[in-house]
Amino acid sequence: MAERKSVESLLAAGGGNISDHLRLLADLGHDFAASLDIEETLRSAIERITTYLDAAGGALFMLEEGGSTLCCHACHGATEITGLTLSSDQGIIGRCVQTDSGAIVRDAADDPDFDTTTDEQTGFTTLSILCAPLSVHGERIGAIELVNKLSEDGQFTEADLAVLQALSSAAALAIINARMAAELMEQERVRRELELAAEIQRSLLPEDRGDGFPVHGINRPARTVSGDFYDYFGLDDGRICFNLGDVSGKGMNAALLMAKTASLYRCLGKTIHEPGLLLSKVNAEICETATRGMFVTMVGGIYDPAAGVVRLANAGHEPPLHRAPDGSFAALQAEAPPLGIVPPVMPDDAYPETELHLDGGALYVFTDGVTEGYLDDGTTLEVEGLKALLDEVRDRGLRERLAAVVSRLDPGDAPLRDDVTILAIDDA
Repeated sequence: MAERKSVESLLAAGGGNISDHLRLLADLGHDFAASLDIEETLRSAIERITTYLDAAGGALFMLEEGGSTLCCHACHGATEITGLTLSSDQGIIGRCVQTDSGAIVRDAADDPDFDTTTDEQTGFTTLSILCAPLSVHGERIGAIELVNKLSEDGQFTEADLAVLQALSSAAALAIINARMAAELMEQERVRRELELAAEIQRSLLPEDRGDGFPVHGINRPARTVSGDFYDYFGLDDGRICFNLGDVSGKGMNAALLMAKTASLYRCLGKTIHEPGLLLSKVNAEICETATRGMFVTMVGGIYDPAAGVVRLANAGHEPPLHRAPDGSFAALQAEAPPLGIVPPVMPDDAYPETELHLDGGALYVFTDGVTEGYLDDGTTLEVEGLKALLDEVRDRGLRERLAAVVSRLDPGDAPLRDDVTILAIDDA
């Protein structure tokens, strides 16, 4: 393919009043830069180009569906074909796009690539065609096609083609820039929404109660928003209600389900003090409204500081670890499926509960982002690694212990593999 000529050289080759050419070029560029509606700008552009080159009709086609089709986004003049879809190699305009070159067809009926379908559908008779690709540095995005020159002989000229090629090149650049600007605006909008969602999520986490409080938790999102959550809050009788969960999937859907689940648990947990029944109630709500295929693994319970007893229910979550004062660990296996998978048969069906006497030990509840988190050497922490780490920091305060676990999984500037969330109850 020959080297594409510059817009300036094409305009010069077009002859005529080059100042008029440049004025139209400048006006089109300004319209694209200033417009918030690219489709309306395309309609205005094809109207100006069709009128300027004295054609009976004009259409602007854009490549779609990965480049397999051409769709008319704007037209002006003789027929209304907006929305018309062609194969990307169909007709003269398809040839123009595939070869990335302009064309003058002086007698459409004699051109083997001329497709009569549109004429048959509209009743219009195409006599002559002028076509130029919309492309910049080999990036093809479509083409402009003009039909039937409104002159005495009805023929487009080489000068017309030069001007159309210049206008098409400028329009292609403007369209690409407009698309990039729209994408950047969308990215910025999404970024702001994610930051707002993250701020809302952080507001759902409980306030740090300090070193003297027996419950503490940490959440480190792998992305802006998290699908993990934890919470704890005091009851009127001195007991402490707590939970920790992990929503399936990533992104905004997981974050929204996380917010809903955490809010439901806190709201219902103030009046329902049986962890198994509370999880069942939350499960019923999630089964009704959660997006198909999404679920939540969750541990919920109540800690009685006076008796050193925890009652909890586990809905398909990682087994919490009880570390006894003698250094032994016991895992509390899940006895029910995650929330959002199986709706309750009866309204008062309850998840199985486990009663645990901490006896001066500690209970650790965590998401798989902890046990599957990467260490400095590229290996994962795993449950045994977590046990070993908790042994290392056993003489530190509760908050320091959890901070040590999270810092061991901190990749520095690199993103976390998954959300890291851990909650602990210290009965010391």
